[in-house]
Amino acid sequence: MKNFRAASALVAVTTGCALLLTACGQDSEGGSQEKKDKKDVTIGIAMPTKSSERWIADGKNMTASLKKAGFATTLQYGEDDPDQQVAQIENMITQGVDALVVAAINGEALSNVLQQAADADIPVISYDRLILGSPHVDYYASFDNEKVGELQATYIVDKLGLKSGAKKGPFNIELFAGSNDDNNTKYFFNGAMKVLKPYFDKKQLVVRSKQTRLNQVTTLRWDGGTAQKRMDDLLTSAYSTAHVDAVLSPYDGISIGILSALKSDDYGSKAKPLPVVTGQDAEVASVKSIIAGQQTQTVYKDTRALAQVAADMVTAVLNGKKPEVNDESTYNNGKKVVPAFLLDPVSVDKSNYRKILVDSGYIDAKELG
Repeated sequence: MKNFRAASALVAVTTGCALLLTACGQDSEGGSQEKKDKKDVTIGIAMPTKSSERWIADGKNMTASLKKAGFATTLQYGEDDPDQQVAQIENMITQGVDALVVAAINGEALSNVLQQAADADIPVISYDRLILGSPHVDYYASFDNEKVGELQATYIVDKLGLKSGAKKGPFNIELFAGSNDDNNTKYFFNGAMKVLKPYFDKKQLVVRSKQTRLNQVTTLRWDGGTAQKRMDDLLTSAYSTAHVDAVLSPYDGISIGILSALKSDDYGSKAKPLPVVTGQDAEVASVKSIIAGQQTQTVYKDTRALAQVAADMVTAVLNGKKPEVNDESTYNNGKKVVPAFLLDPVSVDKSNYRKILVDSGYIDAKELG
């Protein structure tokens, strides 16, 4: 019997049936059906891309957490192609997975395939990125995404000395955001704007490009090369006689692209110091950059903890229980408010990277040289 939630109901009235993840009853000839052991339960994991160090870590951590819970797993990467991810999830459904954990490439592209999952009674956990436009999303495991943007913007304000009043500005800042098809993008950006707006209003921060709306600053697929080209264009069009003092970057891969453009324009020299550049995900390349005095900050999100939250959700759902959540109002995907468990992100810079990242075992010190 594939429907484990139905099975859980059956065992309440069927003597001798095991409660957890088993199927019991009679076949058409009156013989006993074979029980399905927990180790035979397979969880499908759909991740966005292997081009990001962060998502490789998520895939490994998710697999490890589910295997520790006793489940078999199948892991697929969509390589930032929404159609490929849909095909992978369809294949998992056809193969008979018992639950799905999905980090969407395009949050709005999965409605049809999630209907197929619902028809097969397969629960769906939305991982890190909220799946949009479908009622068939059971739970959401992520970080406090608005707080990520708040941490990035607060770091800029503090580093420029605006909050303390030590410096009044004006300072020149440019804004970057994530992919326009990722629901997290608006939360990161809105969180940052909430912090920065008072300083824009007082003209202490100035966006010389005048590109301040979210739809003007997104970076498709979070691509560093795309960010590098845009930063090149900004430097040419708006900074021939001015200096960039800060760049709001939402993700480490984007930050690396921005820094490449800046260094090509002689930033990092004595005459043109690098601006404050934020980031997210504490990827090794960016942590090295922070140590070297180039990228200034990143936001650490412990993917080990996130994977454990998602694995706990899977375990609870397959046992007919409600998983632990701490937000039942924020994340409306257009069809329903998806119950969520949100973890706290942490700001990291040169002063605390060793304590936060190395001492916790998230990054091996050998990787940092």
